[in-house]
Parts: sequence; structure tokens; C-alpha cells
Amino acid sequence: MLKININNETSKLVSVILGTAVSNGPIPKIEDCYDPKSKQHVLAGTYPKEEDMILEMEAVVNILKKYDVTVFRPEVIKDYNQIFSRDIAFCIEDKLIKSNILPDRAKEFEAIDYIIKQINSSDIIELPEECHIEGGDVMPWGDYIFIGTYSGIDYPNYITARTNTNAVIALQELFPNKIVKSFELRKDNENPKENALHLDCCFQPLGQGKAILHQNGFLVESEYNWLLNFFGEENVFEITKEEMCNMNSNIFSIDEDIVISEKNFTRLNKWLRKNNFTVEEVHYSEIAKQEGLFRCSTMPLIRD
Repeated sequence: MLKININNETSKLVSVILGTAVSNGPIPKIEDCYDPKSKQHVLAGTYPKEEDMILEMEAVVNILKKYDVTVFRPEVIKDYNQIFSRDIAFCIEDKLIKSNILPDRAKEFEAIDYIIKQINSSDIIELPEECHIEGGDVMPWGDYIFIGTYSGIDYPNYITARTNTNAVIALQELFPNKIVKSFELRKDNENPKENALHLDCCFQPLGQGKAILHQNGFLVESEYNWLLNFFGEENVFEITKEEMCNMNSNIFSIDEDIVISEKNFTRLNKWLRKNNFTVEEVHYSEIAKQEGLFRCSTMPLIRD
């Protein structure tokens, strides 16, 4: 049996689900794109090729295995995008919570059924239907659970709004011993530079008390300032609008001082190394064209 254990974003990783780009399906139609970045690349004729994305993900597998991490992959569904495993579920403490994701993506959870069967059924939680939530918006952090949300009355108009207030309340009820801190995110269906699809698109807590932030991703300045003060301005790496769009905050911690990052994130990687992180660099720029990166494609099950 798998005993889920996730209390933060940075403790030593033991096991993880990494998505797959195998049989990723045809280039989507514009109207079928779930985010503005994918839409831009479809229009430009630069949508990523399956073979390139497979190579990028295999490079991540190799790094995870280098650090003795057990890597699970979803069963392959023919012609179906299964890259972003963080969207479909997330873990807090000893529980795995199934996300209520876009209906078109329901099969993605079925593809990890063989993993789910290894977890005690009492530790698997399915939220009520009215709770919209995706794992990219949820970050356990010690006594806190940080959650990205959007509570505007125009929520239904945004395909980029993935986590609602009902889900925030439900998680507070599920984990009464935690402080659930929600952050209103900026949403835009057309412009990826003005859209924080998930909380991990504009914020990432790191080991050693550090964090990555992008101010414009937050709708409420005081909420951004709360994070800035929580980590301390001297410990925060502020990314630009361009860097946010390129997913610079979406790196992934293997341990308190080891991260996987994109080769092209030169400014960030230099800062990380200066702050005593081991940076494992990988090309992931094709995956990034779908508005997701390392954190989006990984779903940790156990951290020490």
C-alpha cells in the first residue's frame, strides 16, 4: 500500500506521478484550447510536437531517478492529453483529494486508477460537485494551505478560473487544523501575460525559506504583500511578466535544496545557485507552450 505523506512543497521527494506525452492527440482546435497560451501557439502554428514533449519528460524521469524517486506514470489513453498530472489530484497530509476538473478531462483520473488502488480508500477524498478545484492552485505549507482562487461573479466566463470559493471552504472544513489562506488570481482568457492560470503560475515556495513571486498575478495587492512579508522581501525572487508567461515560477523541488528548472531560466537559475540550490536544468520549453511546466506535470505522493 502507498501511504500518502505531503506536508509541504519542498521536503525530500519519495514518490511522484509524472504525466505522459505519449499519444497526446492532434493539435486542438482554437475553441477547444483550455488556456490562452495554447491558443496562441495553435494560431501561430508552433503548437508542440508529441515527440519533442516525450523527450522533455523523459529527461525529467532521469533526474528524478538520479535522486532515487519512485516515478509513476498514467496509463496511456489514445489521443488524449495527459501531461499535467497536478491538475487531476493533489495530496495534503495523508489524504489524496480528487480534483473536480474540466469535464472534458475526466478520463485523466481513470488513467491513474492502478495507483489509486494502492492507497487506502479511506484516504481518498472526492469533493462535492460544486467545488471546482485543480492541484495547481493548492500548496500545503506546514500549518498553512495556500490556495489560488477567483471569486468574481463572472467566474463562469473564464475557462482560466479553475478553483472557486466553495472549494476553499471545503478544504478548510477537511483540514480544520490548518490555516487555509486563499489568494485572488488575475484571469484572462486571451492574454497569457495577464493570466495566472493557477497559483503556481505566479508563486512558488522553495526550500531554505525562499520563494518565487510575480506581483501582477495577484488581483489583491494586500494578498501579494502578505506573501512577501511571510517569506521576507530578501528571500523572494520577483519575476517579470515575461518570465511569468514563460512559467519561471513553475519549477519543482526534489528536496529542500534541489530543484528542477528550465535551461532557459538563466536569471532565476543564477539566483538559485547563488542561494545554495542545486539546479537540475532540463529543456521543457515545448511543454511550456501549454501553460504548464514542472510543477504542473508532477503530482507528489510522498515526501519524507
